[in-house]
Amino acid sequence: MRAAALHALCLPNPDQKVWAVQAIDKQLDQVDPNQNLSMPEGASIPGRPDRPELVGPFKVKQRSVHTEQGRAALIHSLAHIEFNAINLALDMICRFPGMPSEFYEDWLIVAKEEAYHFSLLSKHLLGMGYAYGDFPAHDGLWEMAQRTTDNLLARLALVPRTLEARGLDASPVVRTKLAKANDAEAAQIIDIILRDEIGHVAIGNKWYRYLCQKENLDPVAHYADMARIYRAPRLKGPFNIEARLAAGFTEQELEVLQAQDQVLPT
Repeated sequence: MRAAALHALCLPNPDQKVWAVQAIDKQLDQVDPNQNLSMPEGASIPGRPDRPELVGPFKVKQRSVHTEQGRAALIHSLAHIEFNAINLALDMICRFPGMPSEFYEDWLIVAKEEAYHFSLLSKHLLGMGYAYGDFPAHDGLWEMAQRTTDNLLARLALVPRTLEARGLDASPVVRTKLAKANDAEAAQIIDIILRDEIGHVAIGNKWYRYLCQKENLDPVAHYADMARIYRAPRLKGPFNIEARLAAGFTEQELEVLQAQDQVLPT
C-alpha cells in the first residue's frame, strides 16, 4: 500500500493520479509499516502538472461568482485544494513508517475520497468550458506539508486539524454563493465534500490524539506549541461549530479557537 501510494504521489498527470489512487487495493495482510521506500527515478514529490501557475495567496484574483469566469475560477480553486489534498493523504501514507496498519487504511480512504472530489470538480469545470490549470493557484496546503516532513504529530496538528478544517468553516459560505449564482450542481458537490471532509478531519483528530496519548502530551497545549513553531495561520471565524464537533474537536478546543478569534486585530 505504501509503495503504491508513493507511486501515485509522484504522478504529475491529475487523471493518472486519480486512477492510480482508486486502483490501490486495501490488502492489510500485505502492509509493512516499516518498509523502506524509494522514489521512482526522475520523480519529484508531489508529482503535479506544469499548470496551474503557482502564485502567492494574495495574487489569486477574487472574481464575482455571478460571472461565468468568476464561478469557474472558484471551482478551479476548489479543484486545486482537492488535488493538493490527494497528495497530502498519499504523502501521509508513504512518508511516515511505523504506525498501526489502521493509520494507513484510514489515509487511503481519505486519498480515494479526495480523488473523487477532484474528479467531480474537474468534470464540472470542463462542462463550463475550462480545465484544471486554466487559472493561477496558491500552494498553502503543500507549503505546510513541507514544513512538517519530519514530524508526524505536527503534520496531523497543522494540516488536517488546521488547514483542512478551515474547509469545514468555508463550505457553507461557498455553497451559498454557488446556489445564489444558480449553480445547483456545484452546490451539491460542496455538500458531498463537506460530508466527507468531516470524516477526514476526524481521522486527523483521531491520530493526533493517539500520538499525544502515546507521548504523554496535552493535546490542547501541544497544538499551541506546534502552531507557534511551524508558523500556522491564525484562524478567523465564523466557525462551523456543528461540523467541527462532528469531526471530533472537543468543546475545550473550540473554546480556545473562538477566544483567539476574539482577540485578533480587525
